[in-house]
Amino acid sequence: MDSSAPPGLSLVSILSLLACSGQLLAAVLLTRRYCGRSSTQDWWILLWLFYDVIVHLTLEGPFVYLSLVGTVEASDGPLAELWKEYGKADSRWLVSDPTIVSIEILTVILDSLLALLLIHAVLKDKYYRHFLQIALSVCELYGGWMTFCPDWLLGSPHLNTSSLLYLWVYLVFFNGVWVLVPGLLLLQSWFSLRSLHMLRVDQSKAAKRQ
Repeated sequence: MDSSAPPGLSLVSILSLLACSGQLLAAVLLTRRYCGRSSTQDWWILLWLFYDVIVHLTLEGPFVYLSLVGTVEASDGPLAELWKEYGKADSRWLVSDPTIVSIEILTVILDSLLALLLIHAVLKDKYYRHFLQIALSVCELYGGWMTFCPDWLLGSPHLNTSSLLYLWVYLVFFNGVWVLVPGLLLLQSWFSLRSLHMLRVDQSKAAKRQ
């Protein structure tokens, strides 16, 4: 076997992907438990929000802890092994890179709080729902931009794209989801607020004709 060949699936990578699937399953169960009579659109939004919170608290939270007390590279345990696997695609996650850790601290604390509040707002149909939805989406998009843009400007020295797994699954898919879904949520908020504005305008015109 050619030792220079790009790596593929290993036991650790399989277990890591299974762990991510377990997080998604937990989000589905929570959505089914709490969504009640929510619309189909809100069902999918709640599924994303539950998954978002689960990932921030159970995956990125431990990363922040490991990075503040040491480094992922020097740590042991199942979650450390999971992050070491991801670190094969982006080595900054192994060494407590200040930019990455700063973004993740904000993500774990602020984004998790916004997502939990937004879950409540969606379930209870609160007036501030779209304010939170826009704020959370912008935070997620900004976090993704600041995660990769500094490295891109340096020529991507820390990114390993030699493997299809590292490039398309770890880097593109898992990070792209946090670009695609927040973008869709921003669009949903745009159309919802537009509809509310048009309704108010129609009501105002009707009142003037009376």
